[in-house]
Amino acid sequence: FYKTTIPATFSGFPRNRWPVNEVPFAGRREPRGRIDRFEKGNITMPDRFILTPLFLDEPDDGLESLARDDWRVVNPELAEGDTLHRIATVHQHLADEVAKAAGSGDRPVSIAGDCCTTLGVMAGLQRGGMDSTLIWVDAHGDLNTRETTPSGFLGGMPLAMMMGVGDLTVVEAVALTPVPQDRIILTDGRDLDPGEQDLIDRNQLTHLRTITDLMEYSFPDRPVYVHFDTDVLDPVDAPAMGYPAPGGPTRSEMEQVFHHIARTTDVAAVSMSTWRPKMDTDGRSKEVCMHLLNILIG
Repeated sequence: FYKTTIPATFSGFPRNRWPVNEVPFAGRREPRGRIDRFEKGNITMPDRFILTPLFLDEPDDGLESLARDDWRVVNPELAEGDTLHRIATVHQHLADEVAKAAGSGDRPVSIAGDCCTTLGVMAGLQRGGMDSTLIWVDAHGDLNTRETTPSGFLGGMPLAMMMGVGDLTVVEAVALTPVPQDRIILTDGRDLDPGEQDLIDRNQLTHLRTITDLMEYSFPDRPVYVHFDTDVLDPVDAPAMGYPAPGGPTRSEMEQVFHHIARTTDVAAVSMSTWRPKMDTDGRSKEVCMHLLNILIG
């Protein structure tokens, strides 16, 4: 049901290196075997890029062109039905791809149009045997439920779902074990709804309000899964966002933090929710986001 390869869209560059304003380098480090074998800040696993060119359950025009010929592309045929069950189908396929990558000693790098795909990524990591700390880098909390959401937007709920809070349709479909709250770090989250702030106040997840606080944070001695929602960036640096929030870290601050994370932690998996390609008429948002992703994966 889903494509396994797509011909490279760009030409004129060596197979193993692409310019930062096109797609990230699919680095080929020496495999280390199982994903629980690391040396801090010195990951040598090969990267497995997995592209889901959708926004929830609809095509996100412009994302599929990012893929190169050794990327996996998750884009299953979806039956008619409600959005949650269509999303669940996508995430089941994504979880399969992540589990295959993890099981073969590769580092999964997921790129998609929305944050809900993190549920499929985490389910695949769990199936592959990874016990991780989740760093959620986002302008928003994504901690709403059906009861607290002002808008009903499913893309504002995945971190709550990840913890086993709210609607668990997708969580159950991908066989995700809810992540303990003390293993979740939300950073930035400058645009929170009241229900999200209440959930944070009543629970144990860590909220670092300034992303540079990550540079002083003492991480547990376990692998790290970093989710990077690109709307965390100051819209001045990356304006092509569907849900921009004023303020936020600059490109320079993000570079410093991602260099620090890549140097000092075991980044065993990464996911990125992208800019809106149709809005990115000058390519500026794509360039900065891909540049930051390259820093994070080393």
